[in-house]
Amino acid sequence: MKRMMAAAVAGLVSLGLSTGAVLAQAFPSKPITLVVPFAPGGPTDIVARVIAARMGETLGQTVVVDNVAGAAGTIGAAKVARSAKDGYTLLMGPMSTMSFSPALYPESGFDPIKDFEPVGLVASAPILLVASKKAPVTTIAELKDQAKTQGFANGNAGVGSTSHLACLLLNQKLGINPLMAAYRGSGPAIQDLVSGQVHYICDQVTSLTSHVAGGTVTPIAIMASTRSPALPNVPTAAEVGVQGVDMLVWNGVFAPKGTPADVIDKLNDAIVKGLDRPESQERFKSLSAEAPVGDARKPAALGKMLAADVEKWGGLIKAAGIKVNP
Repeated sequence: MKRMMAAAVAGLVSLGLSTGAVLAQAFPSKPITLVVPFAPGGPTDIVARVIAARMGETLGQTVVVDNVAGAAGTIGAAKVARSAKDGYTLLMGPMSTMSFSPALYPESGFDPIKDFEPVGLVASAPILLVASKKAPVTTIAELKDQAKTQGFANGNAGVGSTSHLACLLLNQKLGINPLMAAYRGSGPAIQDLVSGQVHYICDQVTSLTSHVAGGTVTPIAIMASTRSPALPNVPTAAEVGVQGVDMLVWNGVFAPKGTPADVIDKLNDAIVKGLDRPESQERFKSLSAEAPVGDARKPAALGKMLAADVEKWGGLIKAAGIKVNP
């Protein structure tokens, strides 16, 4: 009898192990949801739809983009953080939401490091400093001199936005204190820059390349460690003597903390294969966005980037006393 019971237990254990293995191998067995924490049509949404289509081809399942907008992306991020840890609900996490939220929205309901597993970086774009054609500046040195004597105004896409914090850091490095005009998005800020209502802004290169090409703004410097392929003739801030003002705006895929490692690996593999597709590369190029290469596409690289940005920008936000209501 004991031998029969032992055999039965062993059989059940064996069945359980084999069933678990089958379930692991079967991922994904249904559609995956990729939450974009902003409204449709913006840069994060566009990037998400490009990579979702390519991931679906590799995984053999549809990856559905779900726009859950509100509170600077924190509503969508919190939703994913509370989701099942099975790989079927993912977040397209923008740098702003993931890096700024702990300092700007301490009651947002999620911690970007403790509540998420990095899956993979998808795309990035540097910040570009541009001036109005009606402002008599073409270099950072001229901008610094004019801002100190002429009472310049600095536009941005809103308090706590990437364009706000990028120029806040630049202003501190230059020792200038311009009027900082916050708008409800990049569009209105750029419109007033073109008309001369504000004198300069710092915003994603993706939002400004068409204006540079059209000659409606003056490109001053790329705020990144390397020049942008979209604007190869524009120097970096470091090249013209201003160090420590880099901001790389990125979008990465995240899963709820505790998602199995083998599932993360499958999702990352799908991202990498999607990034290698020529159509993805062409689409990102048209957006002036850059797809990561090599080890930068691994989950660990995204996690390291997130941790560094949370520390860097959280410190700036707290030191400047910036407060917003979600």
